[in-house]
Parts: sequence; C-alpha cells; structure tokens
Amino acid sequence: MPYLRRPVKKTGDFIMSFNIIKQLNADAQEGAASPEAEPAAVTNVPVEAAAEVAETPAVEAVVETPATEAVTTEPVVAAKPVVERIVTAHDDFDWSVDKRNVTSYNKAEKEKYDKVYDDTFKQINDGEMVQATVEAITKTDAVVNIGFKSDGLISLNEFRDIPGGIKVGDLVEVMVVEKEDREGNLHLSRKQARTSRAWEKIVDLHKTGEIVTGLVTSKTKGGLIVDVHGMETFLPGSQIDVKPVTDYDQFVGKTMEFKVVKINETIKNAVVSHKALIESDIEAQRAEIIGKLEKGQVLEGTIKNITDFGAFLDLGGLDGLLYITDISWGRINHPTEVLKMDQKLNVVVLDFDDDKKRISLGLKQLTPHPWDTLGEKIKEGEIVKGKVVNIEDYGAFLEIMPGVEGLVHVSEITWANTPVNAKEFFKLNDEYEAKIVTLDKDTRKMSLSIKQMSNDPWSEIDVKFPEGSKHTGVVKNITPYGVFVELATGIGGMVHISDLSWLKRFNNPNEYTKVGNNIDVIILNIDKDGRKLQLGHKQIEEDPWNSLEGTFPVGSVHEGTVIKKDDKGAVVQLPYGLEGFAPNRHLAKEDGKTIVADEVNKFMVIEFDRNDKRIVLSHTRLWEQAIEEVKQAEFKEKKADAEVTKKAVKNLQSKVEKSTLGDLGALADIKAKLDGAAAAAAATTPAVEAPAAPEAPAAEEPAAE
Repeated sequence: MPYLRRPVKKTGDFIMSFNIIKQLNADAQEGAASPEAEPAAVTNVPVEAAAEVAETPAVEAVVETPATEAVTTEPVVAAKPVVERIVTAHDDFDWSVDKRNVTSYNKAEKEKYDKVYDDTFKQINDGEMVQATVEAITKTDAVVNIGFKSDGLISLNEFRDIPGGIKVGDLVEVMVVEKEDREGNLHLSRKQARTSRAWEKIVDLHKTGEIVTGLVTSKTKGGLIVDVHGMETFLPGSQIDVKPVTDYDQFVGKTMEFKVVKINETIKNAVVSHKALIESDIEAQRAEIIGKLEKGQVLEGTIKNITDFGAFLDLGGLDGLLYITDISWGRINHPTEVLKMDQKLNVVVLDFDDDKKRISLGLKQLTPHPWDTLGEKIKEGEIVKGKVVNIEDYGAFLEIMPGVEGLVHVSEITWANTPVNAKEFFKLNDEYEAKIVTLDKDTRKMSLSIKQMSNDPWSEIDVKFPEGSKHTGVVKNITPYGVFVELATGIGGMVHISDLSWLKRFNNPNEYTKVGNNIDVIILNIDKDGRKLQLGHKQIEEDPWNSLEGTFPVGSVHEGTVIKKDDKGAVVQLPYGLEGFAPNRHLAKEDGKTIVADEVNKFMVIEFDRNDKRIVLSHTRLWEQAIEEVKQAEFKEKKADAEVTKKAVKNLQSKVEKSTLGDLGALADIKAKLDGAAAAAAATTPAVEAPAAPEAPAAEEPAAE
C-alpha cells in the first residue's frame, strides 16, 4: 500500500504545501470579489500554476509568489463589512485531483488503514502479564519477544522448573517489571509472573478449601518450606502430622498434599497444613468409632504420648486418656514406671463424652481388685511387711501388696508420748514391719502399728525410772517452752525451760542445747496414766541461791560484764556464773554517757530476790552515792567548827561582868571569830539576800568655835 510505505514526514510536508496553496487561492478570489480591496492584493494564481507549485517545496512557493508577499506585508484590516460571496466557475473544481490523476483515500478508508497502522504498535504497562516468544537462547539468558519495540532478556535460572529446559519458539508468560530501566532496556521476569499467578491460585484455594500438591524444598526454623505452584509457603512443624515430629529432614524433597490454612494479603505470605488433611480423615474414623463405643468395652491402643498425669492412647484414629490412677492398683509416681512409648496394650472404656469427644480408659480394671483376693494370712494381729508409698502429717501408708495399703498413725510409731513428725521419721520406699491393728475389707481400710511390735515399756516405768533417779537421755525435740528427752525406746519426758539452769534465764531452749545432744536429767514426776515424765536438769545440782544471798547482799559492789542490752535494760554477767539485770536509768555514767554492750564496769546490788531468782543492779547509784557522801562529810565538818566557836563564846560571856575600855579589844576579837564562823556556815547553805538598808544621813560636824 503506497499510503503506508510513504514516509510520515514527506507526506506531512506535501499536505501542508497543498493546504497553503488552496488557502492562498481562496483569499485571492475573495479579495477580487471585494470592491474595497486594492488591485495589488487581488493577484490570483492559475490552477496550472498551483499544480506546478505542488511539485516544488511548499514553503518556497509561498515566498516567491506575489500573493504571498501581499498576504504577509499588508496590514490586516481590523473590521470589514460582511460581503456576500460571489459564485465563480472554480467552485465545482475537484481539488483532490492533481495533474498526475492520483486520488486520495476517503474518510472510511483512511480510518480503516489508520486502525491497521495503530495495531502494529503494542501498548504495555509496568506490572502487566504478557505472552512472550523465545527468540534466542544464550549461555546465561533467553531472548524473548513480547511485540514491543525491543526484546527482553530473562535469566535461564527462571526456567529451571521446566522439564528439559526451554527451546526457541516456546511461548512463556512473563511480567513487565519495567518498560525502560536506567539503561533503557526492557526488564522482564518469568519468576515474578509465576509468583503472581501462584498467589492468585493460592488465594482461590484458601477460599474454596481445595487440596493442593506441593514440593517440600527445604527445612527452616520451626517448620518446612513448600513450593506451591512456584511460590514458597510455610509449613509449621505442628502442622506436619497429628503426632509430634522431631526430624524435619525426612520430609525434604517429598511431594505431599496440603491445605492452605492462612494467608497474608499484605506481605503475600501463605501457611499450609498437612495435619489438617489427616485430621479430616481421622474425624470420619473418630465419628465411626464413637458411634460404636460402650462403657466396659475392651479396645486395643498404642501409647502415643506419656505425661505426668497419664498416657494418651491411639485407638485407631481416636485418642483416649489413661489416667495414672487407672494404670495400676498399686501406687506409682510416674506412668513411665509401668508404660513406655509405642507400647500396645488392651484397655477398658470407663467413660466417654460424645460432645467433647473424650474417652477415659482404664488398665487396672482388667484385673480384679487386690482387696477382693486377700489371703487368710492378712488378718488382725498378724505381722506384715510393707513399703512406704505415701507420707502425710498424720502418718505413713505402707503397701502390703500392690493395691493393698495400711496406715501407720503417728500415735502408733512409738510408745513415747513425745510428738513424732511422720515426715522426719519415715522415708519413701523404706520397708517396715508392722502389726495389723484393724482390718475392714468392705471399706478397704487397714491400720498398722510399729510400736506394738514390742512390749509397752510404761508397764514397768516405776521400776526402771523411779522418781528422783538420775539418767542420761537424748534431746529429740525442742519447743519454745521445753526440751523433749528420750531416756529409752518409747520412754521420754520434757524438761521445762525454767528447769534448765538455776542461774541463767533463756528465751528459747535452743540457747542451751540442740537436738541430738545428750543431757543429764532427774525424774521429778511420773504420770503413768498420761504416759508423761516431768524431768529436770538444774535439779542435779543444789540450789546456789541459798548461799548467794550472803555473797551478793544489797549494797554490795561487784564487777560485771554487759552481755546483752535491749530497750528495757542490760543483762550483766556477775561472778560465779550469776546474772543480774540493770534497768536503763541505772546505766548512766558520771560523764553523762551510758554503759554499752560488752563493757566491763562496777555495779551495786540494789535488790536481791531469792524466791524469784532475781538480782537488780545499778552503776549510777555508785557515783551518786559517792557525791552524796562528800557533801555530808563537808557539812558535818563545818557544823562541828560552828559548835566549837559557839561554846567558846558562851564561856567568855560568862566570865565578863562589866565592860571596860580595856575589854573592848577582846570583845572585838571574839566578834571577828563569830562573824567568821557565821560566814562559813552561810557558805554551806544558799544565802538569802536581805534588802539593803537605806544609808543614814551623815551627821553634821559642829562648827569650830
């Protein structure tokens, strides 16, 4: 087609030239018809000249013709009157025909060929999926044609999933990543196209719940990576199988069926599950099994999991729980003592719940209860041997045979009346011989006694441990109020805290002795009916308080050491192991300080109570009493001097009968002595100031005559 082969630029130039000539002729004819137009502007170009001009460049023709100059040089009239166009002979001329007799296309044909021409150009957008043809293959890339102005290159690594590889001429679906990258090349990707198509399929599979086949490609933390339709998905370890899986490597490279259970539209991530398919199959089997279940039915199961509280058994698609209490008639601490993984055993259905689909199983119920098969040897008064299987505060349980237990109460452990801690006396799995005290097969209860394995020692207590006798025992227990001492097996008593020492007071017996130590005691009292012994430790020695009253009388001073101090006062260690107490107000020293702990100082006994075994001491009383004694001595001395002076004055006054001028000197001396004695006496007592007497006016001297 000549129209399509003709260059666009040349065709445009021709059309432009033709339109310009046509417009010039029209302007010239219009100017000739107008009476107001000037002759120079009406120049017309013949048709033959126009045809000749068409053969030359259009611009040159416009410049050389006078009409062109007229059009370009004359000023444009702003407003002209509208003149009716005159019809001329040129109106019927077919301007579409030139002198070479070539006709242009009509409108319909032109639109047709324009459409054909536009279809040769392919419009693509970034992210669009298109079909591509493999044009050539290099060592590393494949050259593909998508009908664009240039071909694209795709790495051969993106075609590894095609069996046998690709060949020239193959059609593949690719994604337009960029029409032009930084270097102006077309960027295509088959991998992204496969991923996009795969994501669309995965979303549809998640909505419909259909089963999809995928290839496990690798192992990752917590699960596996599965290739589904060319897209990587995640298979968690908990979704591989209904049983716990520890070895993930065994699934790598396998093709398995999965179900899409979760997708993330934002990051385009999907989670698949193989367990969901197994559970759907198991669910059908489970419904069938539950429909046939009956209480008491015996089933065969395989142990699939063991926990602290029991074991889970696989009953062929349905799980059942075998509690630890239903494994054996005897006591077991953990199911692994009897069961092991993957063990097959018969169990009986104890109970099941259709709604919650729970099944309770029993193993011990397949054998008769041991209490129902007790022999004739198990009766009251018989001696049996058992193992400690449980220890409580009130006693211990001994297992005579699997499923048959008896209780040894704390009161049946020893003949002694001393409290016994069962958890300290017994240990698990220890064996003891005991005597059957009571036996009730109907309620399946048995009481045992260890102490009745020997005779009651209290029957001969008066002979072996009479009152006043001295013995050595072992400290078995210590309480805040006393010490429990065992003198022999089953024989013991208590030493009260007040009977530990004559001289010392203890806040707790732990300050004096410890559990396991030996201690000497004396029997103070025997309560045979109550099985109690009153013991004493201090009574082994005589009461030292009888002789201490003369050593520590009230007012005596002794040196002591402060061994303990509190808010009330201090405990002072005195000679002979005696202790006294000094209240806080009696700990003040002469310099204003207070006696502290571990300080050695002198103390005065201010109170001695033999009955209450109490001595009260004071350090403050020492220096206060010394100061008082000094004051008293000074006062007595001054008082004696005053008496002597007073007597001397009386003697002198009795001898003087009449005062003379010669006696005035002697009287003055006596007065001076009296004044001195009065001043000394006033120094010992506070002086009271007397109001000052007003001065007498001076006597006027007589005028000299």
